[in-house]
Formats: sequence, structure tokens, C-alpha cells
Amino acid sequence: MRRWAFVVVVVLFAAGCGGPAGTDGSLVDDWSAQAEPKVFVPAAETCHPISSEGSTTYLVTYNPVDCGESHSSETVHVGQFGGANASGSKPPGTSSPIARTAFNECDAKATEYVGAPWRSGRLYLTVMLPSNAAWSGGARWFRCDLSEIPDLESNNFVRRTASLRGTLKAGSPLAHGCYQPVMKGDDVDVMKRVDCGQAHRAEFVGVWAAPETPYADFEKNDERTHRGCLGVVASYAKVSNDGNMKYRAGTIFYYPTEYEWGWGDRGVKCFMWSDRDLKKSIKGAGPSGLPIR
Repeated sequence: MRRWAFVVVVVLFAAGCGGPAGTDGSLVDDWSAQAEPKVFVPAAETCHPISSEGSTTYLVTYNPVDCGESHSSETVHVGQFGGANASGSKPPGTSSPIARTAFNECDAKATEYVGAPWRSGRLYLTVMLPSNAAWSGGARWFRCDLSEIPDLESNNFVRRTASLRGTLKAGSPLAHGCYQPVMKGDDVDVMKRVDCGQAHRAEFVGVWAAPETPYADFEKNDERTHRGCLGVVASYAKVSNDGNMKYRAGTIFYYPTEYEWGWGDRGVKCFMWSDRDLKKSIKGAGPSGLPIR
């Protein structure tokens, strides 16, 4: 981008010892004080035609649009680093405790914005930080962006023409519900969304908060995650989370990537899995709705 520098050149022509008529000979006393330079801060509740790649955003690419226009992400909150968290010489690393404070704030604000836990719908949360140059210039903000995704397996963002505010309230088409898993061997290949009144074998039941462990330890311990999600199934179906739970249901779960884990994301999306077709939701169904098998 070309930058234009406007330079004002003042040339004084001496005429003897006097100054021009109407002047007092002082070069500075009539000049107003310069205003303090303002640090750019992005606006909340704005939409963006193109989602930023990575976690760093630059002023040159900042081009918000009205949320009624085509866009792929929406800024739901802008926070500020403060105190010791703002004292570094460059933005916090994406796996640092400071970055986690930003993610945790974005996590809560995103849920507030959409009207329900954002992980309970087809949404993806991104935390954006200022560039090194912006940080050096005083920027201490972080940006919380939400995007719609088409399904559980996709890395793509849906182009929208409406805001996400309030979109996960009861009955939202974005909310996770019942699914008919398409299997590839013993693994789930695709979770096909279906109405809960149709034949299905999986249902979203909620989010389990994974423990604070190294990612490698978390990733290799599927049994612990399974047990955690079984507890979420039990709460959702209103049955006792006891030794019989493993005979009532199985689980399918989606957990954070290593990159997301580094940011502090510990939310595991839990789905009840049944070995038989169901034709209604298990929400609040009790023991009769999720019998021991």
C-alpha cells in the first residue's frame, strides 16, 4: 500500500530585522497543541467478508461490512489485555496463559451473544490478536470472531447475510440435535443431521470440560473422555450416572485440535450413541427412554 507523506514547509524570508506585518515574530506560541495519537481498536458486532487466516489480524485487511451483506465471520466481542498481561514487548503466544485469558473471555461472550453455549451449534470461535507492529504502537485488544460451519466435519465457513446474535435460542436450525452416523469401518465418517422423529442413533447431549493435562495425554485417553461424555448423557437423559451407564448408551465425541487446546479450549462435544434406531429425543426421558441393554 502506498503511503502519502504530507510535508508542510515554512520558508521565512528575512527583511531587515522586522517580521511581516501582523506577526509577532514568534514561531511557536500561536500553534495549538497536537492531539495524542489514537490506537486503532476494532469494533464489536461487525461482520467481515473474509475470515482471517491464523490468529493475527492487520489493519490493512480490516474491512467490516454490514451483517446484512455477505460475510464469513462476525466479531461478537472486543476485549482488552490489562495489567501484567499487557506488559509484554509483543502479543502473547497462542499457547500462553495470557492468550488463554483472552480465549476464556471470548468463550463466555460468544455464548452470551448467541443465546446458548456456542459449541451446542454449528459455530466456530476464533480469537484474533493485533500484529507485532500494532502491539508496539500500543494496541492491547483481542477480537472474538464467530463463524457458521456447515457440519461437524467441515473446516469451511458458511457465508451468511444475517447476524449470529441470538441464533442459538430454542428451535435454532444451527443447534445440534439428532444424527444418523455414516460409518466407515468402526469410525464415524459423517454425522448426518436428521429430525429426532426420524430414525437416528446419535443425539447431541452437551459439552464435557476436559481436564488440565498435556494435549498428548488427553488425546490418547479416549476412555476418560468417553466416561466424561457418559456423565453428560446421564444428565441430559435424567438417569443415574452409575455403573449401569455403559449398558445404557455409547458416546461419540468431537474434541479440540492441538492448536485449539493451546488457546485453552477444553470443550468436548458429546453425543449419545445407540446401537439401535431411535425415533424420539432422549432428553429427560429417564431410565425407560435409555434402558439397560
